[in-house]
Amino acid sequence: QVQLVESGGGLVQPGGSLKLSCAASGIPFSIYNIAWYRQAPGKQRELVARIISGGSTNYADSVKGRFTISRDNTKNMVYLQMNNLKPEDTAVYFCNAAQLLYNFWGQGTQVTVSS
Repeated sequence: QVQLVESGGGLVQPGGSLKLSCAASGIPFSIYNIAWYRQAPGKQRELVARIISGGSTNYADSVKGRFTISRDNTKNMVYLQMNNLKPEDTAVYFCNAAQLLYNFWGQGTQVTVSS
């Protein structure tokens, strides 16, 4: 059974930081491309950051220089370090694992940036 479990969300003031974690089980984690997506109320889900199996990363323009995605294949974990958070970063953040025809999602974790 495949599981992706996100954690680390919460309420933070503008300019603050949060670190999201995603724990994966039930898949050969090291060969999967892992991504963080987010969905704000009334908006489509959008890609935030991706780290492929080889370690290369890419980011949405809106988060470049503020967010960092990383993975630990020994622990089946992926992280999203979010710095200098802005109110427009408020959303539910989802972990995604994809490889060829396989595509799995976590349940999401809420991030709210507000003073």
